[in-house]
Amino acid sequence: MMKNTLKVVLLTSLLPFAAVAEQELTPWYVGGGLGINNYEPNCDLKTMKICGEDDPYAWDVFGGYLFNDYFGVELGYRDLGRAEWTDYSNKRNDVGARGMTLGLAAFMPIAEKWSLSAEAGAMNYLISNKKNYNTEYYSDSGIAPYVGVGVGYNFTENLKLQAKYRRYENLDDDKYNTLDMESNYWGLELSYRFGTEKPAAVVAPVAVAAVVAAPIDSDNDGVTDDKDMCPDTPSTHKVDAQGCTIYEDAPISSRMEGVYFDNDSAVLKPESYDRLEKGAKYLKENQHTTAVIEGHASLVGNADYNMNLSEQRAQAVVDALVNKYGIDASRLKAVGFGEDNPLMEGTSAEANKQNRRIDAVVSGAEKRPVLK
Repeated sequence: MMKNTLKVVLLTSLLPFAAVAEQELTPWYVGGGLGINNYEPNCDLKTMKICGEDDPYAWDVFGGYLFNDYFGVELGYRDLGRAEWTDYSNKRNDVGARGMTLGLAAFMPIAEKWSLSAEAGAMNYLISNKKNYNTEYYSDSGIAPYVGVGVGYNFTENLKLQAKYRRYENLDDDKYNTLDMESNYWGLELSYRFGTEKPAAVVAPVAVAAVVAAPIDSDNDGVTDDKDMCPDTPSTHKVDAQGCTIYEDAPISSRMEGVYFDNDSAVLKPESYDRLEKGAKYLKENQHTTAVIEGHASLVGNADYNMNLSEQRAQAVVDALVNKYGIDASRLKAVGFGEDNPLMEGTSAEANKQNRRIDAVVSGAEKRPVLK
């Protein structure tokens, strides 16, 4: 029987020429932005302040690195513009903030070219006040946290335009304790992600060999797993088309011993039932067998009496096999041998125990696997 089947099909085809362009974008990008910044509180929100001519235009430049398509880090420089007002002491203030920023940025695509963004970071700011028409000047620095959101559109894989909003907190002058501001920024940013497009590659005609894997025969019985109804059969057994062991009836002749009785009794001893149960199991598994149940007696007493007693003992075993274990009575025969076949000569206690017994001679055919 063939143990392994391997089918190899060689298919040769000409694939059409095709131009394949691949993007090789790097994680690095740069950009710049321009927008309007509004400091708070300003002269519009405070009474007794007179607004001047603000210079609210803000700008920034930045560079970034993407850990993946959704998350990155940005380093930049931002100028938030200036605001003018006249304070309670009738002095003109001209205030602005600028400095380096470092933050995290997250991106979420929402359409083929559109995306949303969110950012959070800190600005190492320098805040200055050109007070009273530059007759007084002072500055201070600090760290101001910021958050922002945006919506972007990709013109190409490299070029993106974003509309941005940012909120800056704690733009304070702690040195002189004269300024305590926040700001809101709205603007546009244009960024460029580095990377080049691979030249179009021409796919040449290719001969393709398609190989069909060999079916598996896990138990090595000659029948593949897809047809094997009896997995894990021993490799030494012959099997049928479904991979199941083939059995044959082999002639046997064996004896069952170890069933004993008390003196002058045909009642089975309790410890004999374990041995009797094993014998019944064997008879059930091998339906083409029969058993002659032989009864024996010790050498004590009258020989005729012992002959009759031995027959009663044999019949007691037959009755137990039929009534308790369901063995067909036609397969069993009870025969008494009396004192004729002692196992041990004499009338000692041990000899009497050994001679008051049952032997079962099993013959016929036993179900055995056919070996290769």
